[in-house]
Amino acid sequence: MACLPSKQDILDWIAENPTLTAKRDIAKAFGIKGADRIDLKRLLRRLEEDGHLEKRRKTYRDPDKLPPVSVLQVTEPSKDGDLYARPLEWQGESPEPAVLLVLRAADPALGEGDRILARLQPVRGEAHAYEGRLIRRIGTNPRKILGVFRKSAEGGRILPVDKGVSREWRVAPGATHGAKDGELVEAEQSGPKDSLGLPRARIVTRLGDPSQPRAVSLIAIHQHGLRDDFPDDAIAEADGMTPAGLEGREDLTDLPLITIDPSDARDHDDAVFAEPDDDPKNRGGHIVWVAIADVAHYVRPGSALDREAWARGNSTYFPDRVVPMLPDRLSGDLCSLHEGVPRATLAVRMVINARGELTDSRFLRALMKSPAALNYEEVQAAVDGQPNDKTEPLLEPVLKPLYAAYNTLVAARKRREPLDLDLPERRIVLDDQGTVQSVAYKDRMDAHRLIEEFMVLANVAAAKTLIAKKSPLLFRVHEEPSPEKLDALRETAEAAGLTLAKGQVLKTGHLNRLLHAAADHDDAEILNLAVLRSMTQAYYSPQNFGHFGLALQAYAHFTSPIRRYADLVVHRALIAAHGWGDDGLAPDEIERLASTAEQISMTERRSMEAERDTTDRYLAAYLADRVGTELEGRISGIQRFGAFVRLDGTGADGLLPVREIGHEYFHFDRSNHTLTGSDSGLLIEVGQRVLVRLSEVVPVTGGIMLELLELDGKSLPTGSGRRGRPAKRKLNRAKKKAVRVKRKARRKQG
Repeated sequence: MACLPSKQDILDWIAENPTLTAKRDIAKAFGIKGADRIDLKRLLRRLEEDGHLEKRRKTYRDPDKLPPVSVLQVTEPSKDGDLYARPLEWQGESPEPAVLLVLRAADPALGEGDRILARLQPVRGEAHAYEGRLIRRIGTNPRKILGVFRKSAEGGRILPVDKGVSREWRVAPGATHGAKDGELVEAEQSGPKDSLGLPRARIVTRLGDPSQPRAVSLIAIHQHGLRDDFPDDAIAEADGMTPAGLEGREDLTDLPLITIDPSDARDHDDAVFAEPDDDPKNRGGHIVWVAIADVAHYVRPGSALDREAWARGNSTYFPDRVVPMLPDRLSGDLCSLHEGVPRATLAVRMVINARGELTDSRFLRALMKSPAALNYEEVQAAVDGQPNDKTEPLLEPVLKPLYAAYNTLVAARKRREPLDLDLPERRIVLDDQGTVQSVAYKDRMDAHRLIEEFMVLANVAAAKTLIAKKSPLLFRVHEEPSPEKLDALRETAEAAGLTLAKGQVLKTGHLNRLLHAAADHDDAEILNLAVLRSMTQAYYSPQNFGHFGLALQAYAHFTSPIRRYADLVVHRALIAAHGWGDDGLAPDEIERLASTAEQISMTERRSMEAERDTTDRYLAAYLADRVGTELEGRISGIQRFGAFVRLDGTGADGLLPVREIGHEYFHFDRSNHTLTGSDSGLLIEVGQRVLVRLSEVVPVTGGIMLELLELDGKSLPTGSGRRGRPAKRKLNRAKKKAVRVKRKARRKQG
């Protein structure tokens, strides 16, 4: 009888011989024959039960190690252009290892999402655990599904959480990943449709109970692919940082630079100070200081922190959490301008004249110490005559000079005429359990506008300085609306009895006059939304195409390097242009500016979508217990399948399906954005007031369904109950009526 090996002997053999892991290979290696194989089988089973081994068909392997040949999925390229991949069947308890792909010249080009079969080689002393060589490409990224799993005897189904998606997915018994009934799961398409016509899916991640309030932002994080865990090497870098000293910096610790932020702010990345200019040549002018946390000192080009910040592009904000661009050691500590603590900054001293125009600026690398961290409410109260113990000693020497400089900038702003949209920001208040407690609109005070104007001024100064020094940088670009979008805006304005001039070069002043004309109009909110929708989306670019919305020729984000990678690039450009150190914009970064601009423009859009989806879900959860109640609102959009209604109070958007409007056929007029009833001639258009009944709410998708009760204060006309083609006579009558209304509105304007 052969002596059975110990458990450790078997584990060592498998680790050293990853291609010889079948039971037969193990028995041969230890000379086990005949009936002794039964004892070996029991030993292997115990190792499997203890989690030391995983059985794959007839072979065994260590679950905390990858097999020598594995299926991988290519991830996004690193900032340095290296290509990495993740194992698709990792079962270990430790974080899944990273695989650096070492490609040959003859290998095909690989992109994010590609699936490959690769031969792996373990490595030591590197950020990645394996190097992989391509065997063959086996497919591209399968479709991802986020949904609620419903278990059945045949495996189960997944109900997607995407709003407007009703198709279910079939999950086979062996592809459930141990998911429980009702769990939120992430899955991927795994094959063609089954006999019932349902596509097949394989569950890859279990995300927990979707009914928990805090699952709302978790859904958005996974749905939009946000990175919510920092790699170990980035955390280690951040934890090893120490505060910057005065060496190589100007001393601004005696300058009373204060921070003004929301009352619940955890970090403070900008500080301000202003004073009258004592230069007799600048009578009525001011000196304005803006100091920004010197993130570039800590986040060096090519570092683990830099690679992760580049991949994230920006921070993403949800009502219950933040997915930050940088670890908390930086964002909440070393790069936060805390009260009474010396902090490294990039500061700019700006001179404005009595007209509020920027006449001079000087950037410097400095050390500051803020005398006070204030919030908007207490600053505004102090200036309005109700200072508290903290703001009273700062009122005369600090706060009033700030407001004096701000008032000068306001005058310049009025002459410049940037786009003046009035779209109050919603504030979702959660309780300790994460349940929505209230939904309200944030108050806008001069304290908010003061900080905004100072930040705009500093961003303009950064752009002008770098242009003058002929330094590469990233501009914040906002181009003017397209002709098609302007035509749609004109139609919306005409429907409200207003006009937008045609046949001239569009300026923000033209749009502002439209908005001001609508200010006391019932359609004010709809017009503001229509103007917003007509705008192109702002983006980042190494080329300067100006900023239409702000009516500025050159604009570069400089003031928030903690939460925007674009600002970090501008900081590095300033450091390099002034020769302040070796942590400025590197040559290889300059070569990649175009790809960096595309990357961070994409991540910004991704964050906006995730934040919007989360808001929709929270609002749906807030309204879920009000199903059956009657609510007022205004039609904000028209589509072939129905109308969108923005509800009063919460600002939530609900869908009014055509089937809930009446039992007649409704003709959709794409050009005029209307629905017209074929039997009754009922005309539904953007801006109309409605009374609706809340008929259905699905918090997990954010879907809100409505039933129409009244239109512009009138009950709905009774249709014939017949669905068919539009009755031409009544449809034409309704069209002619709409034309007459528009002509009458034009005559009034004339």
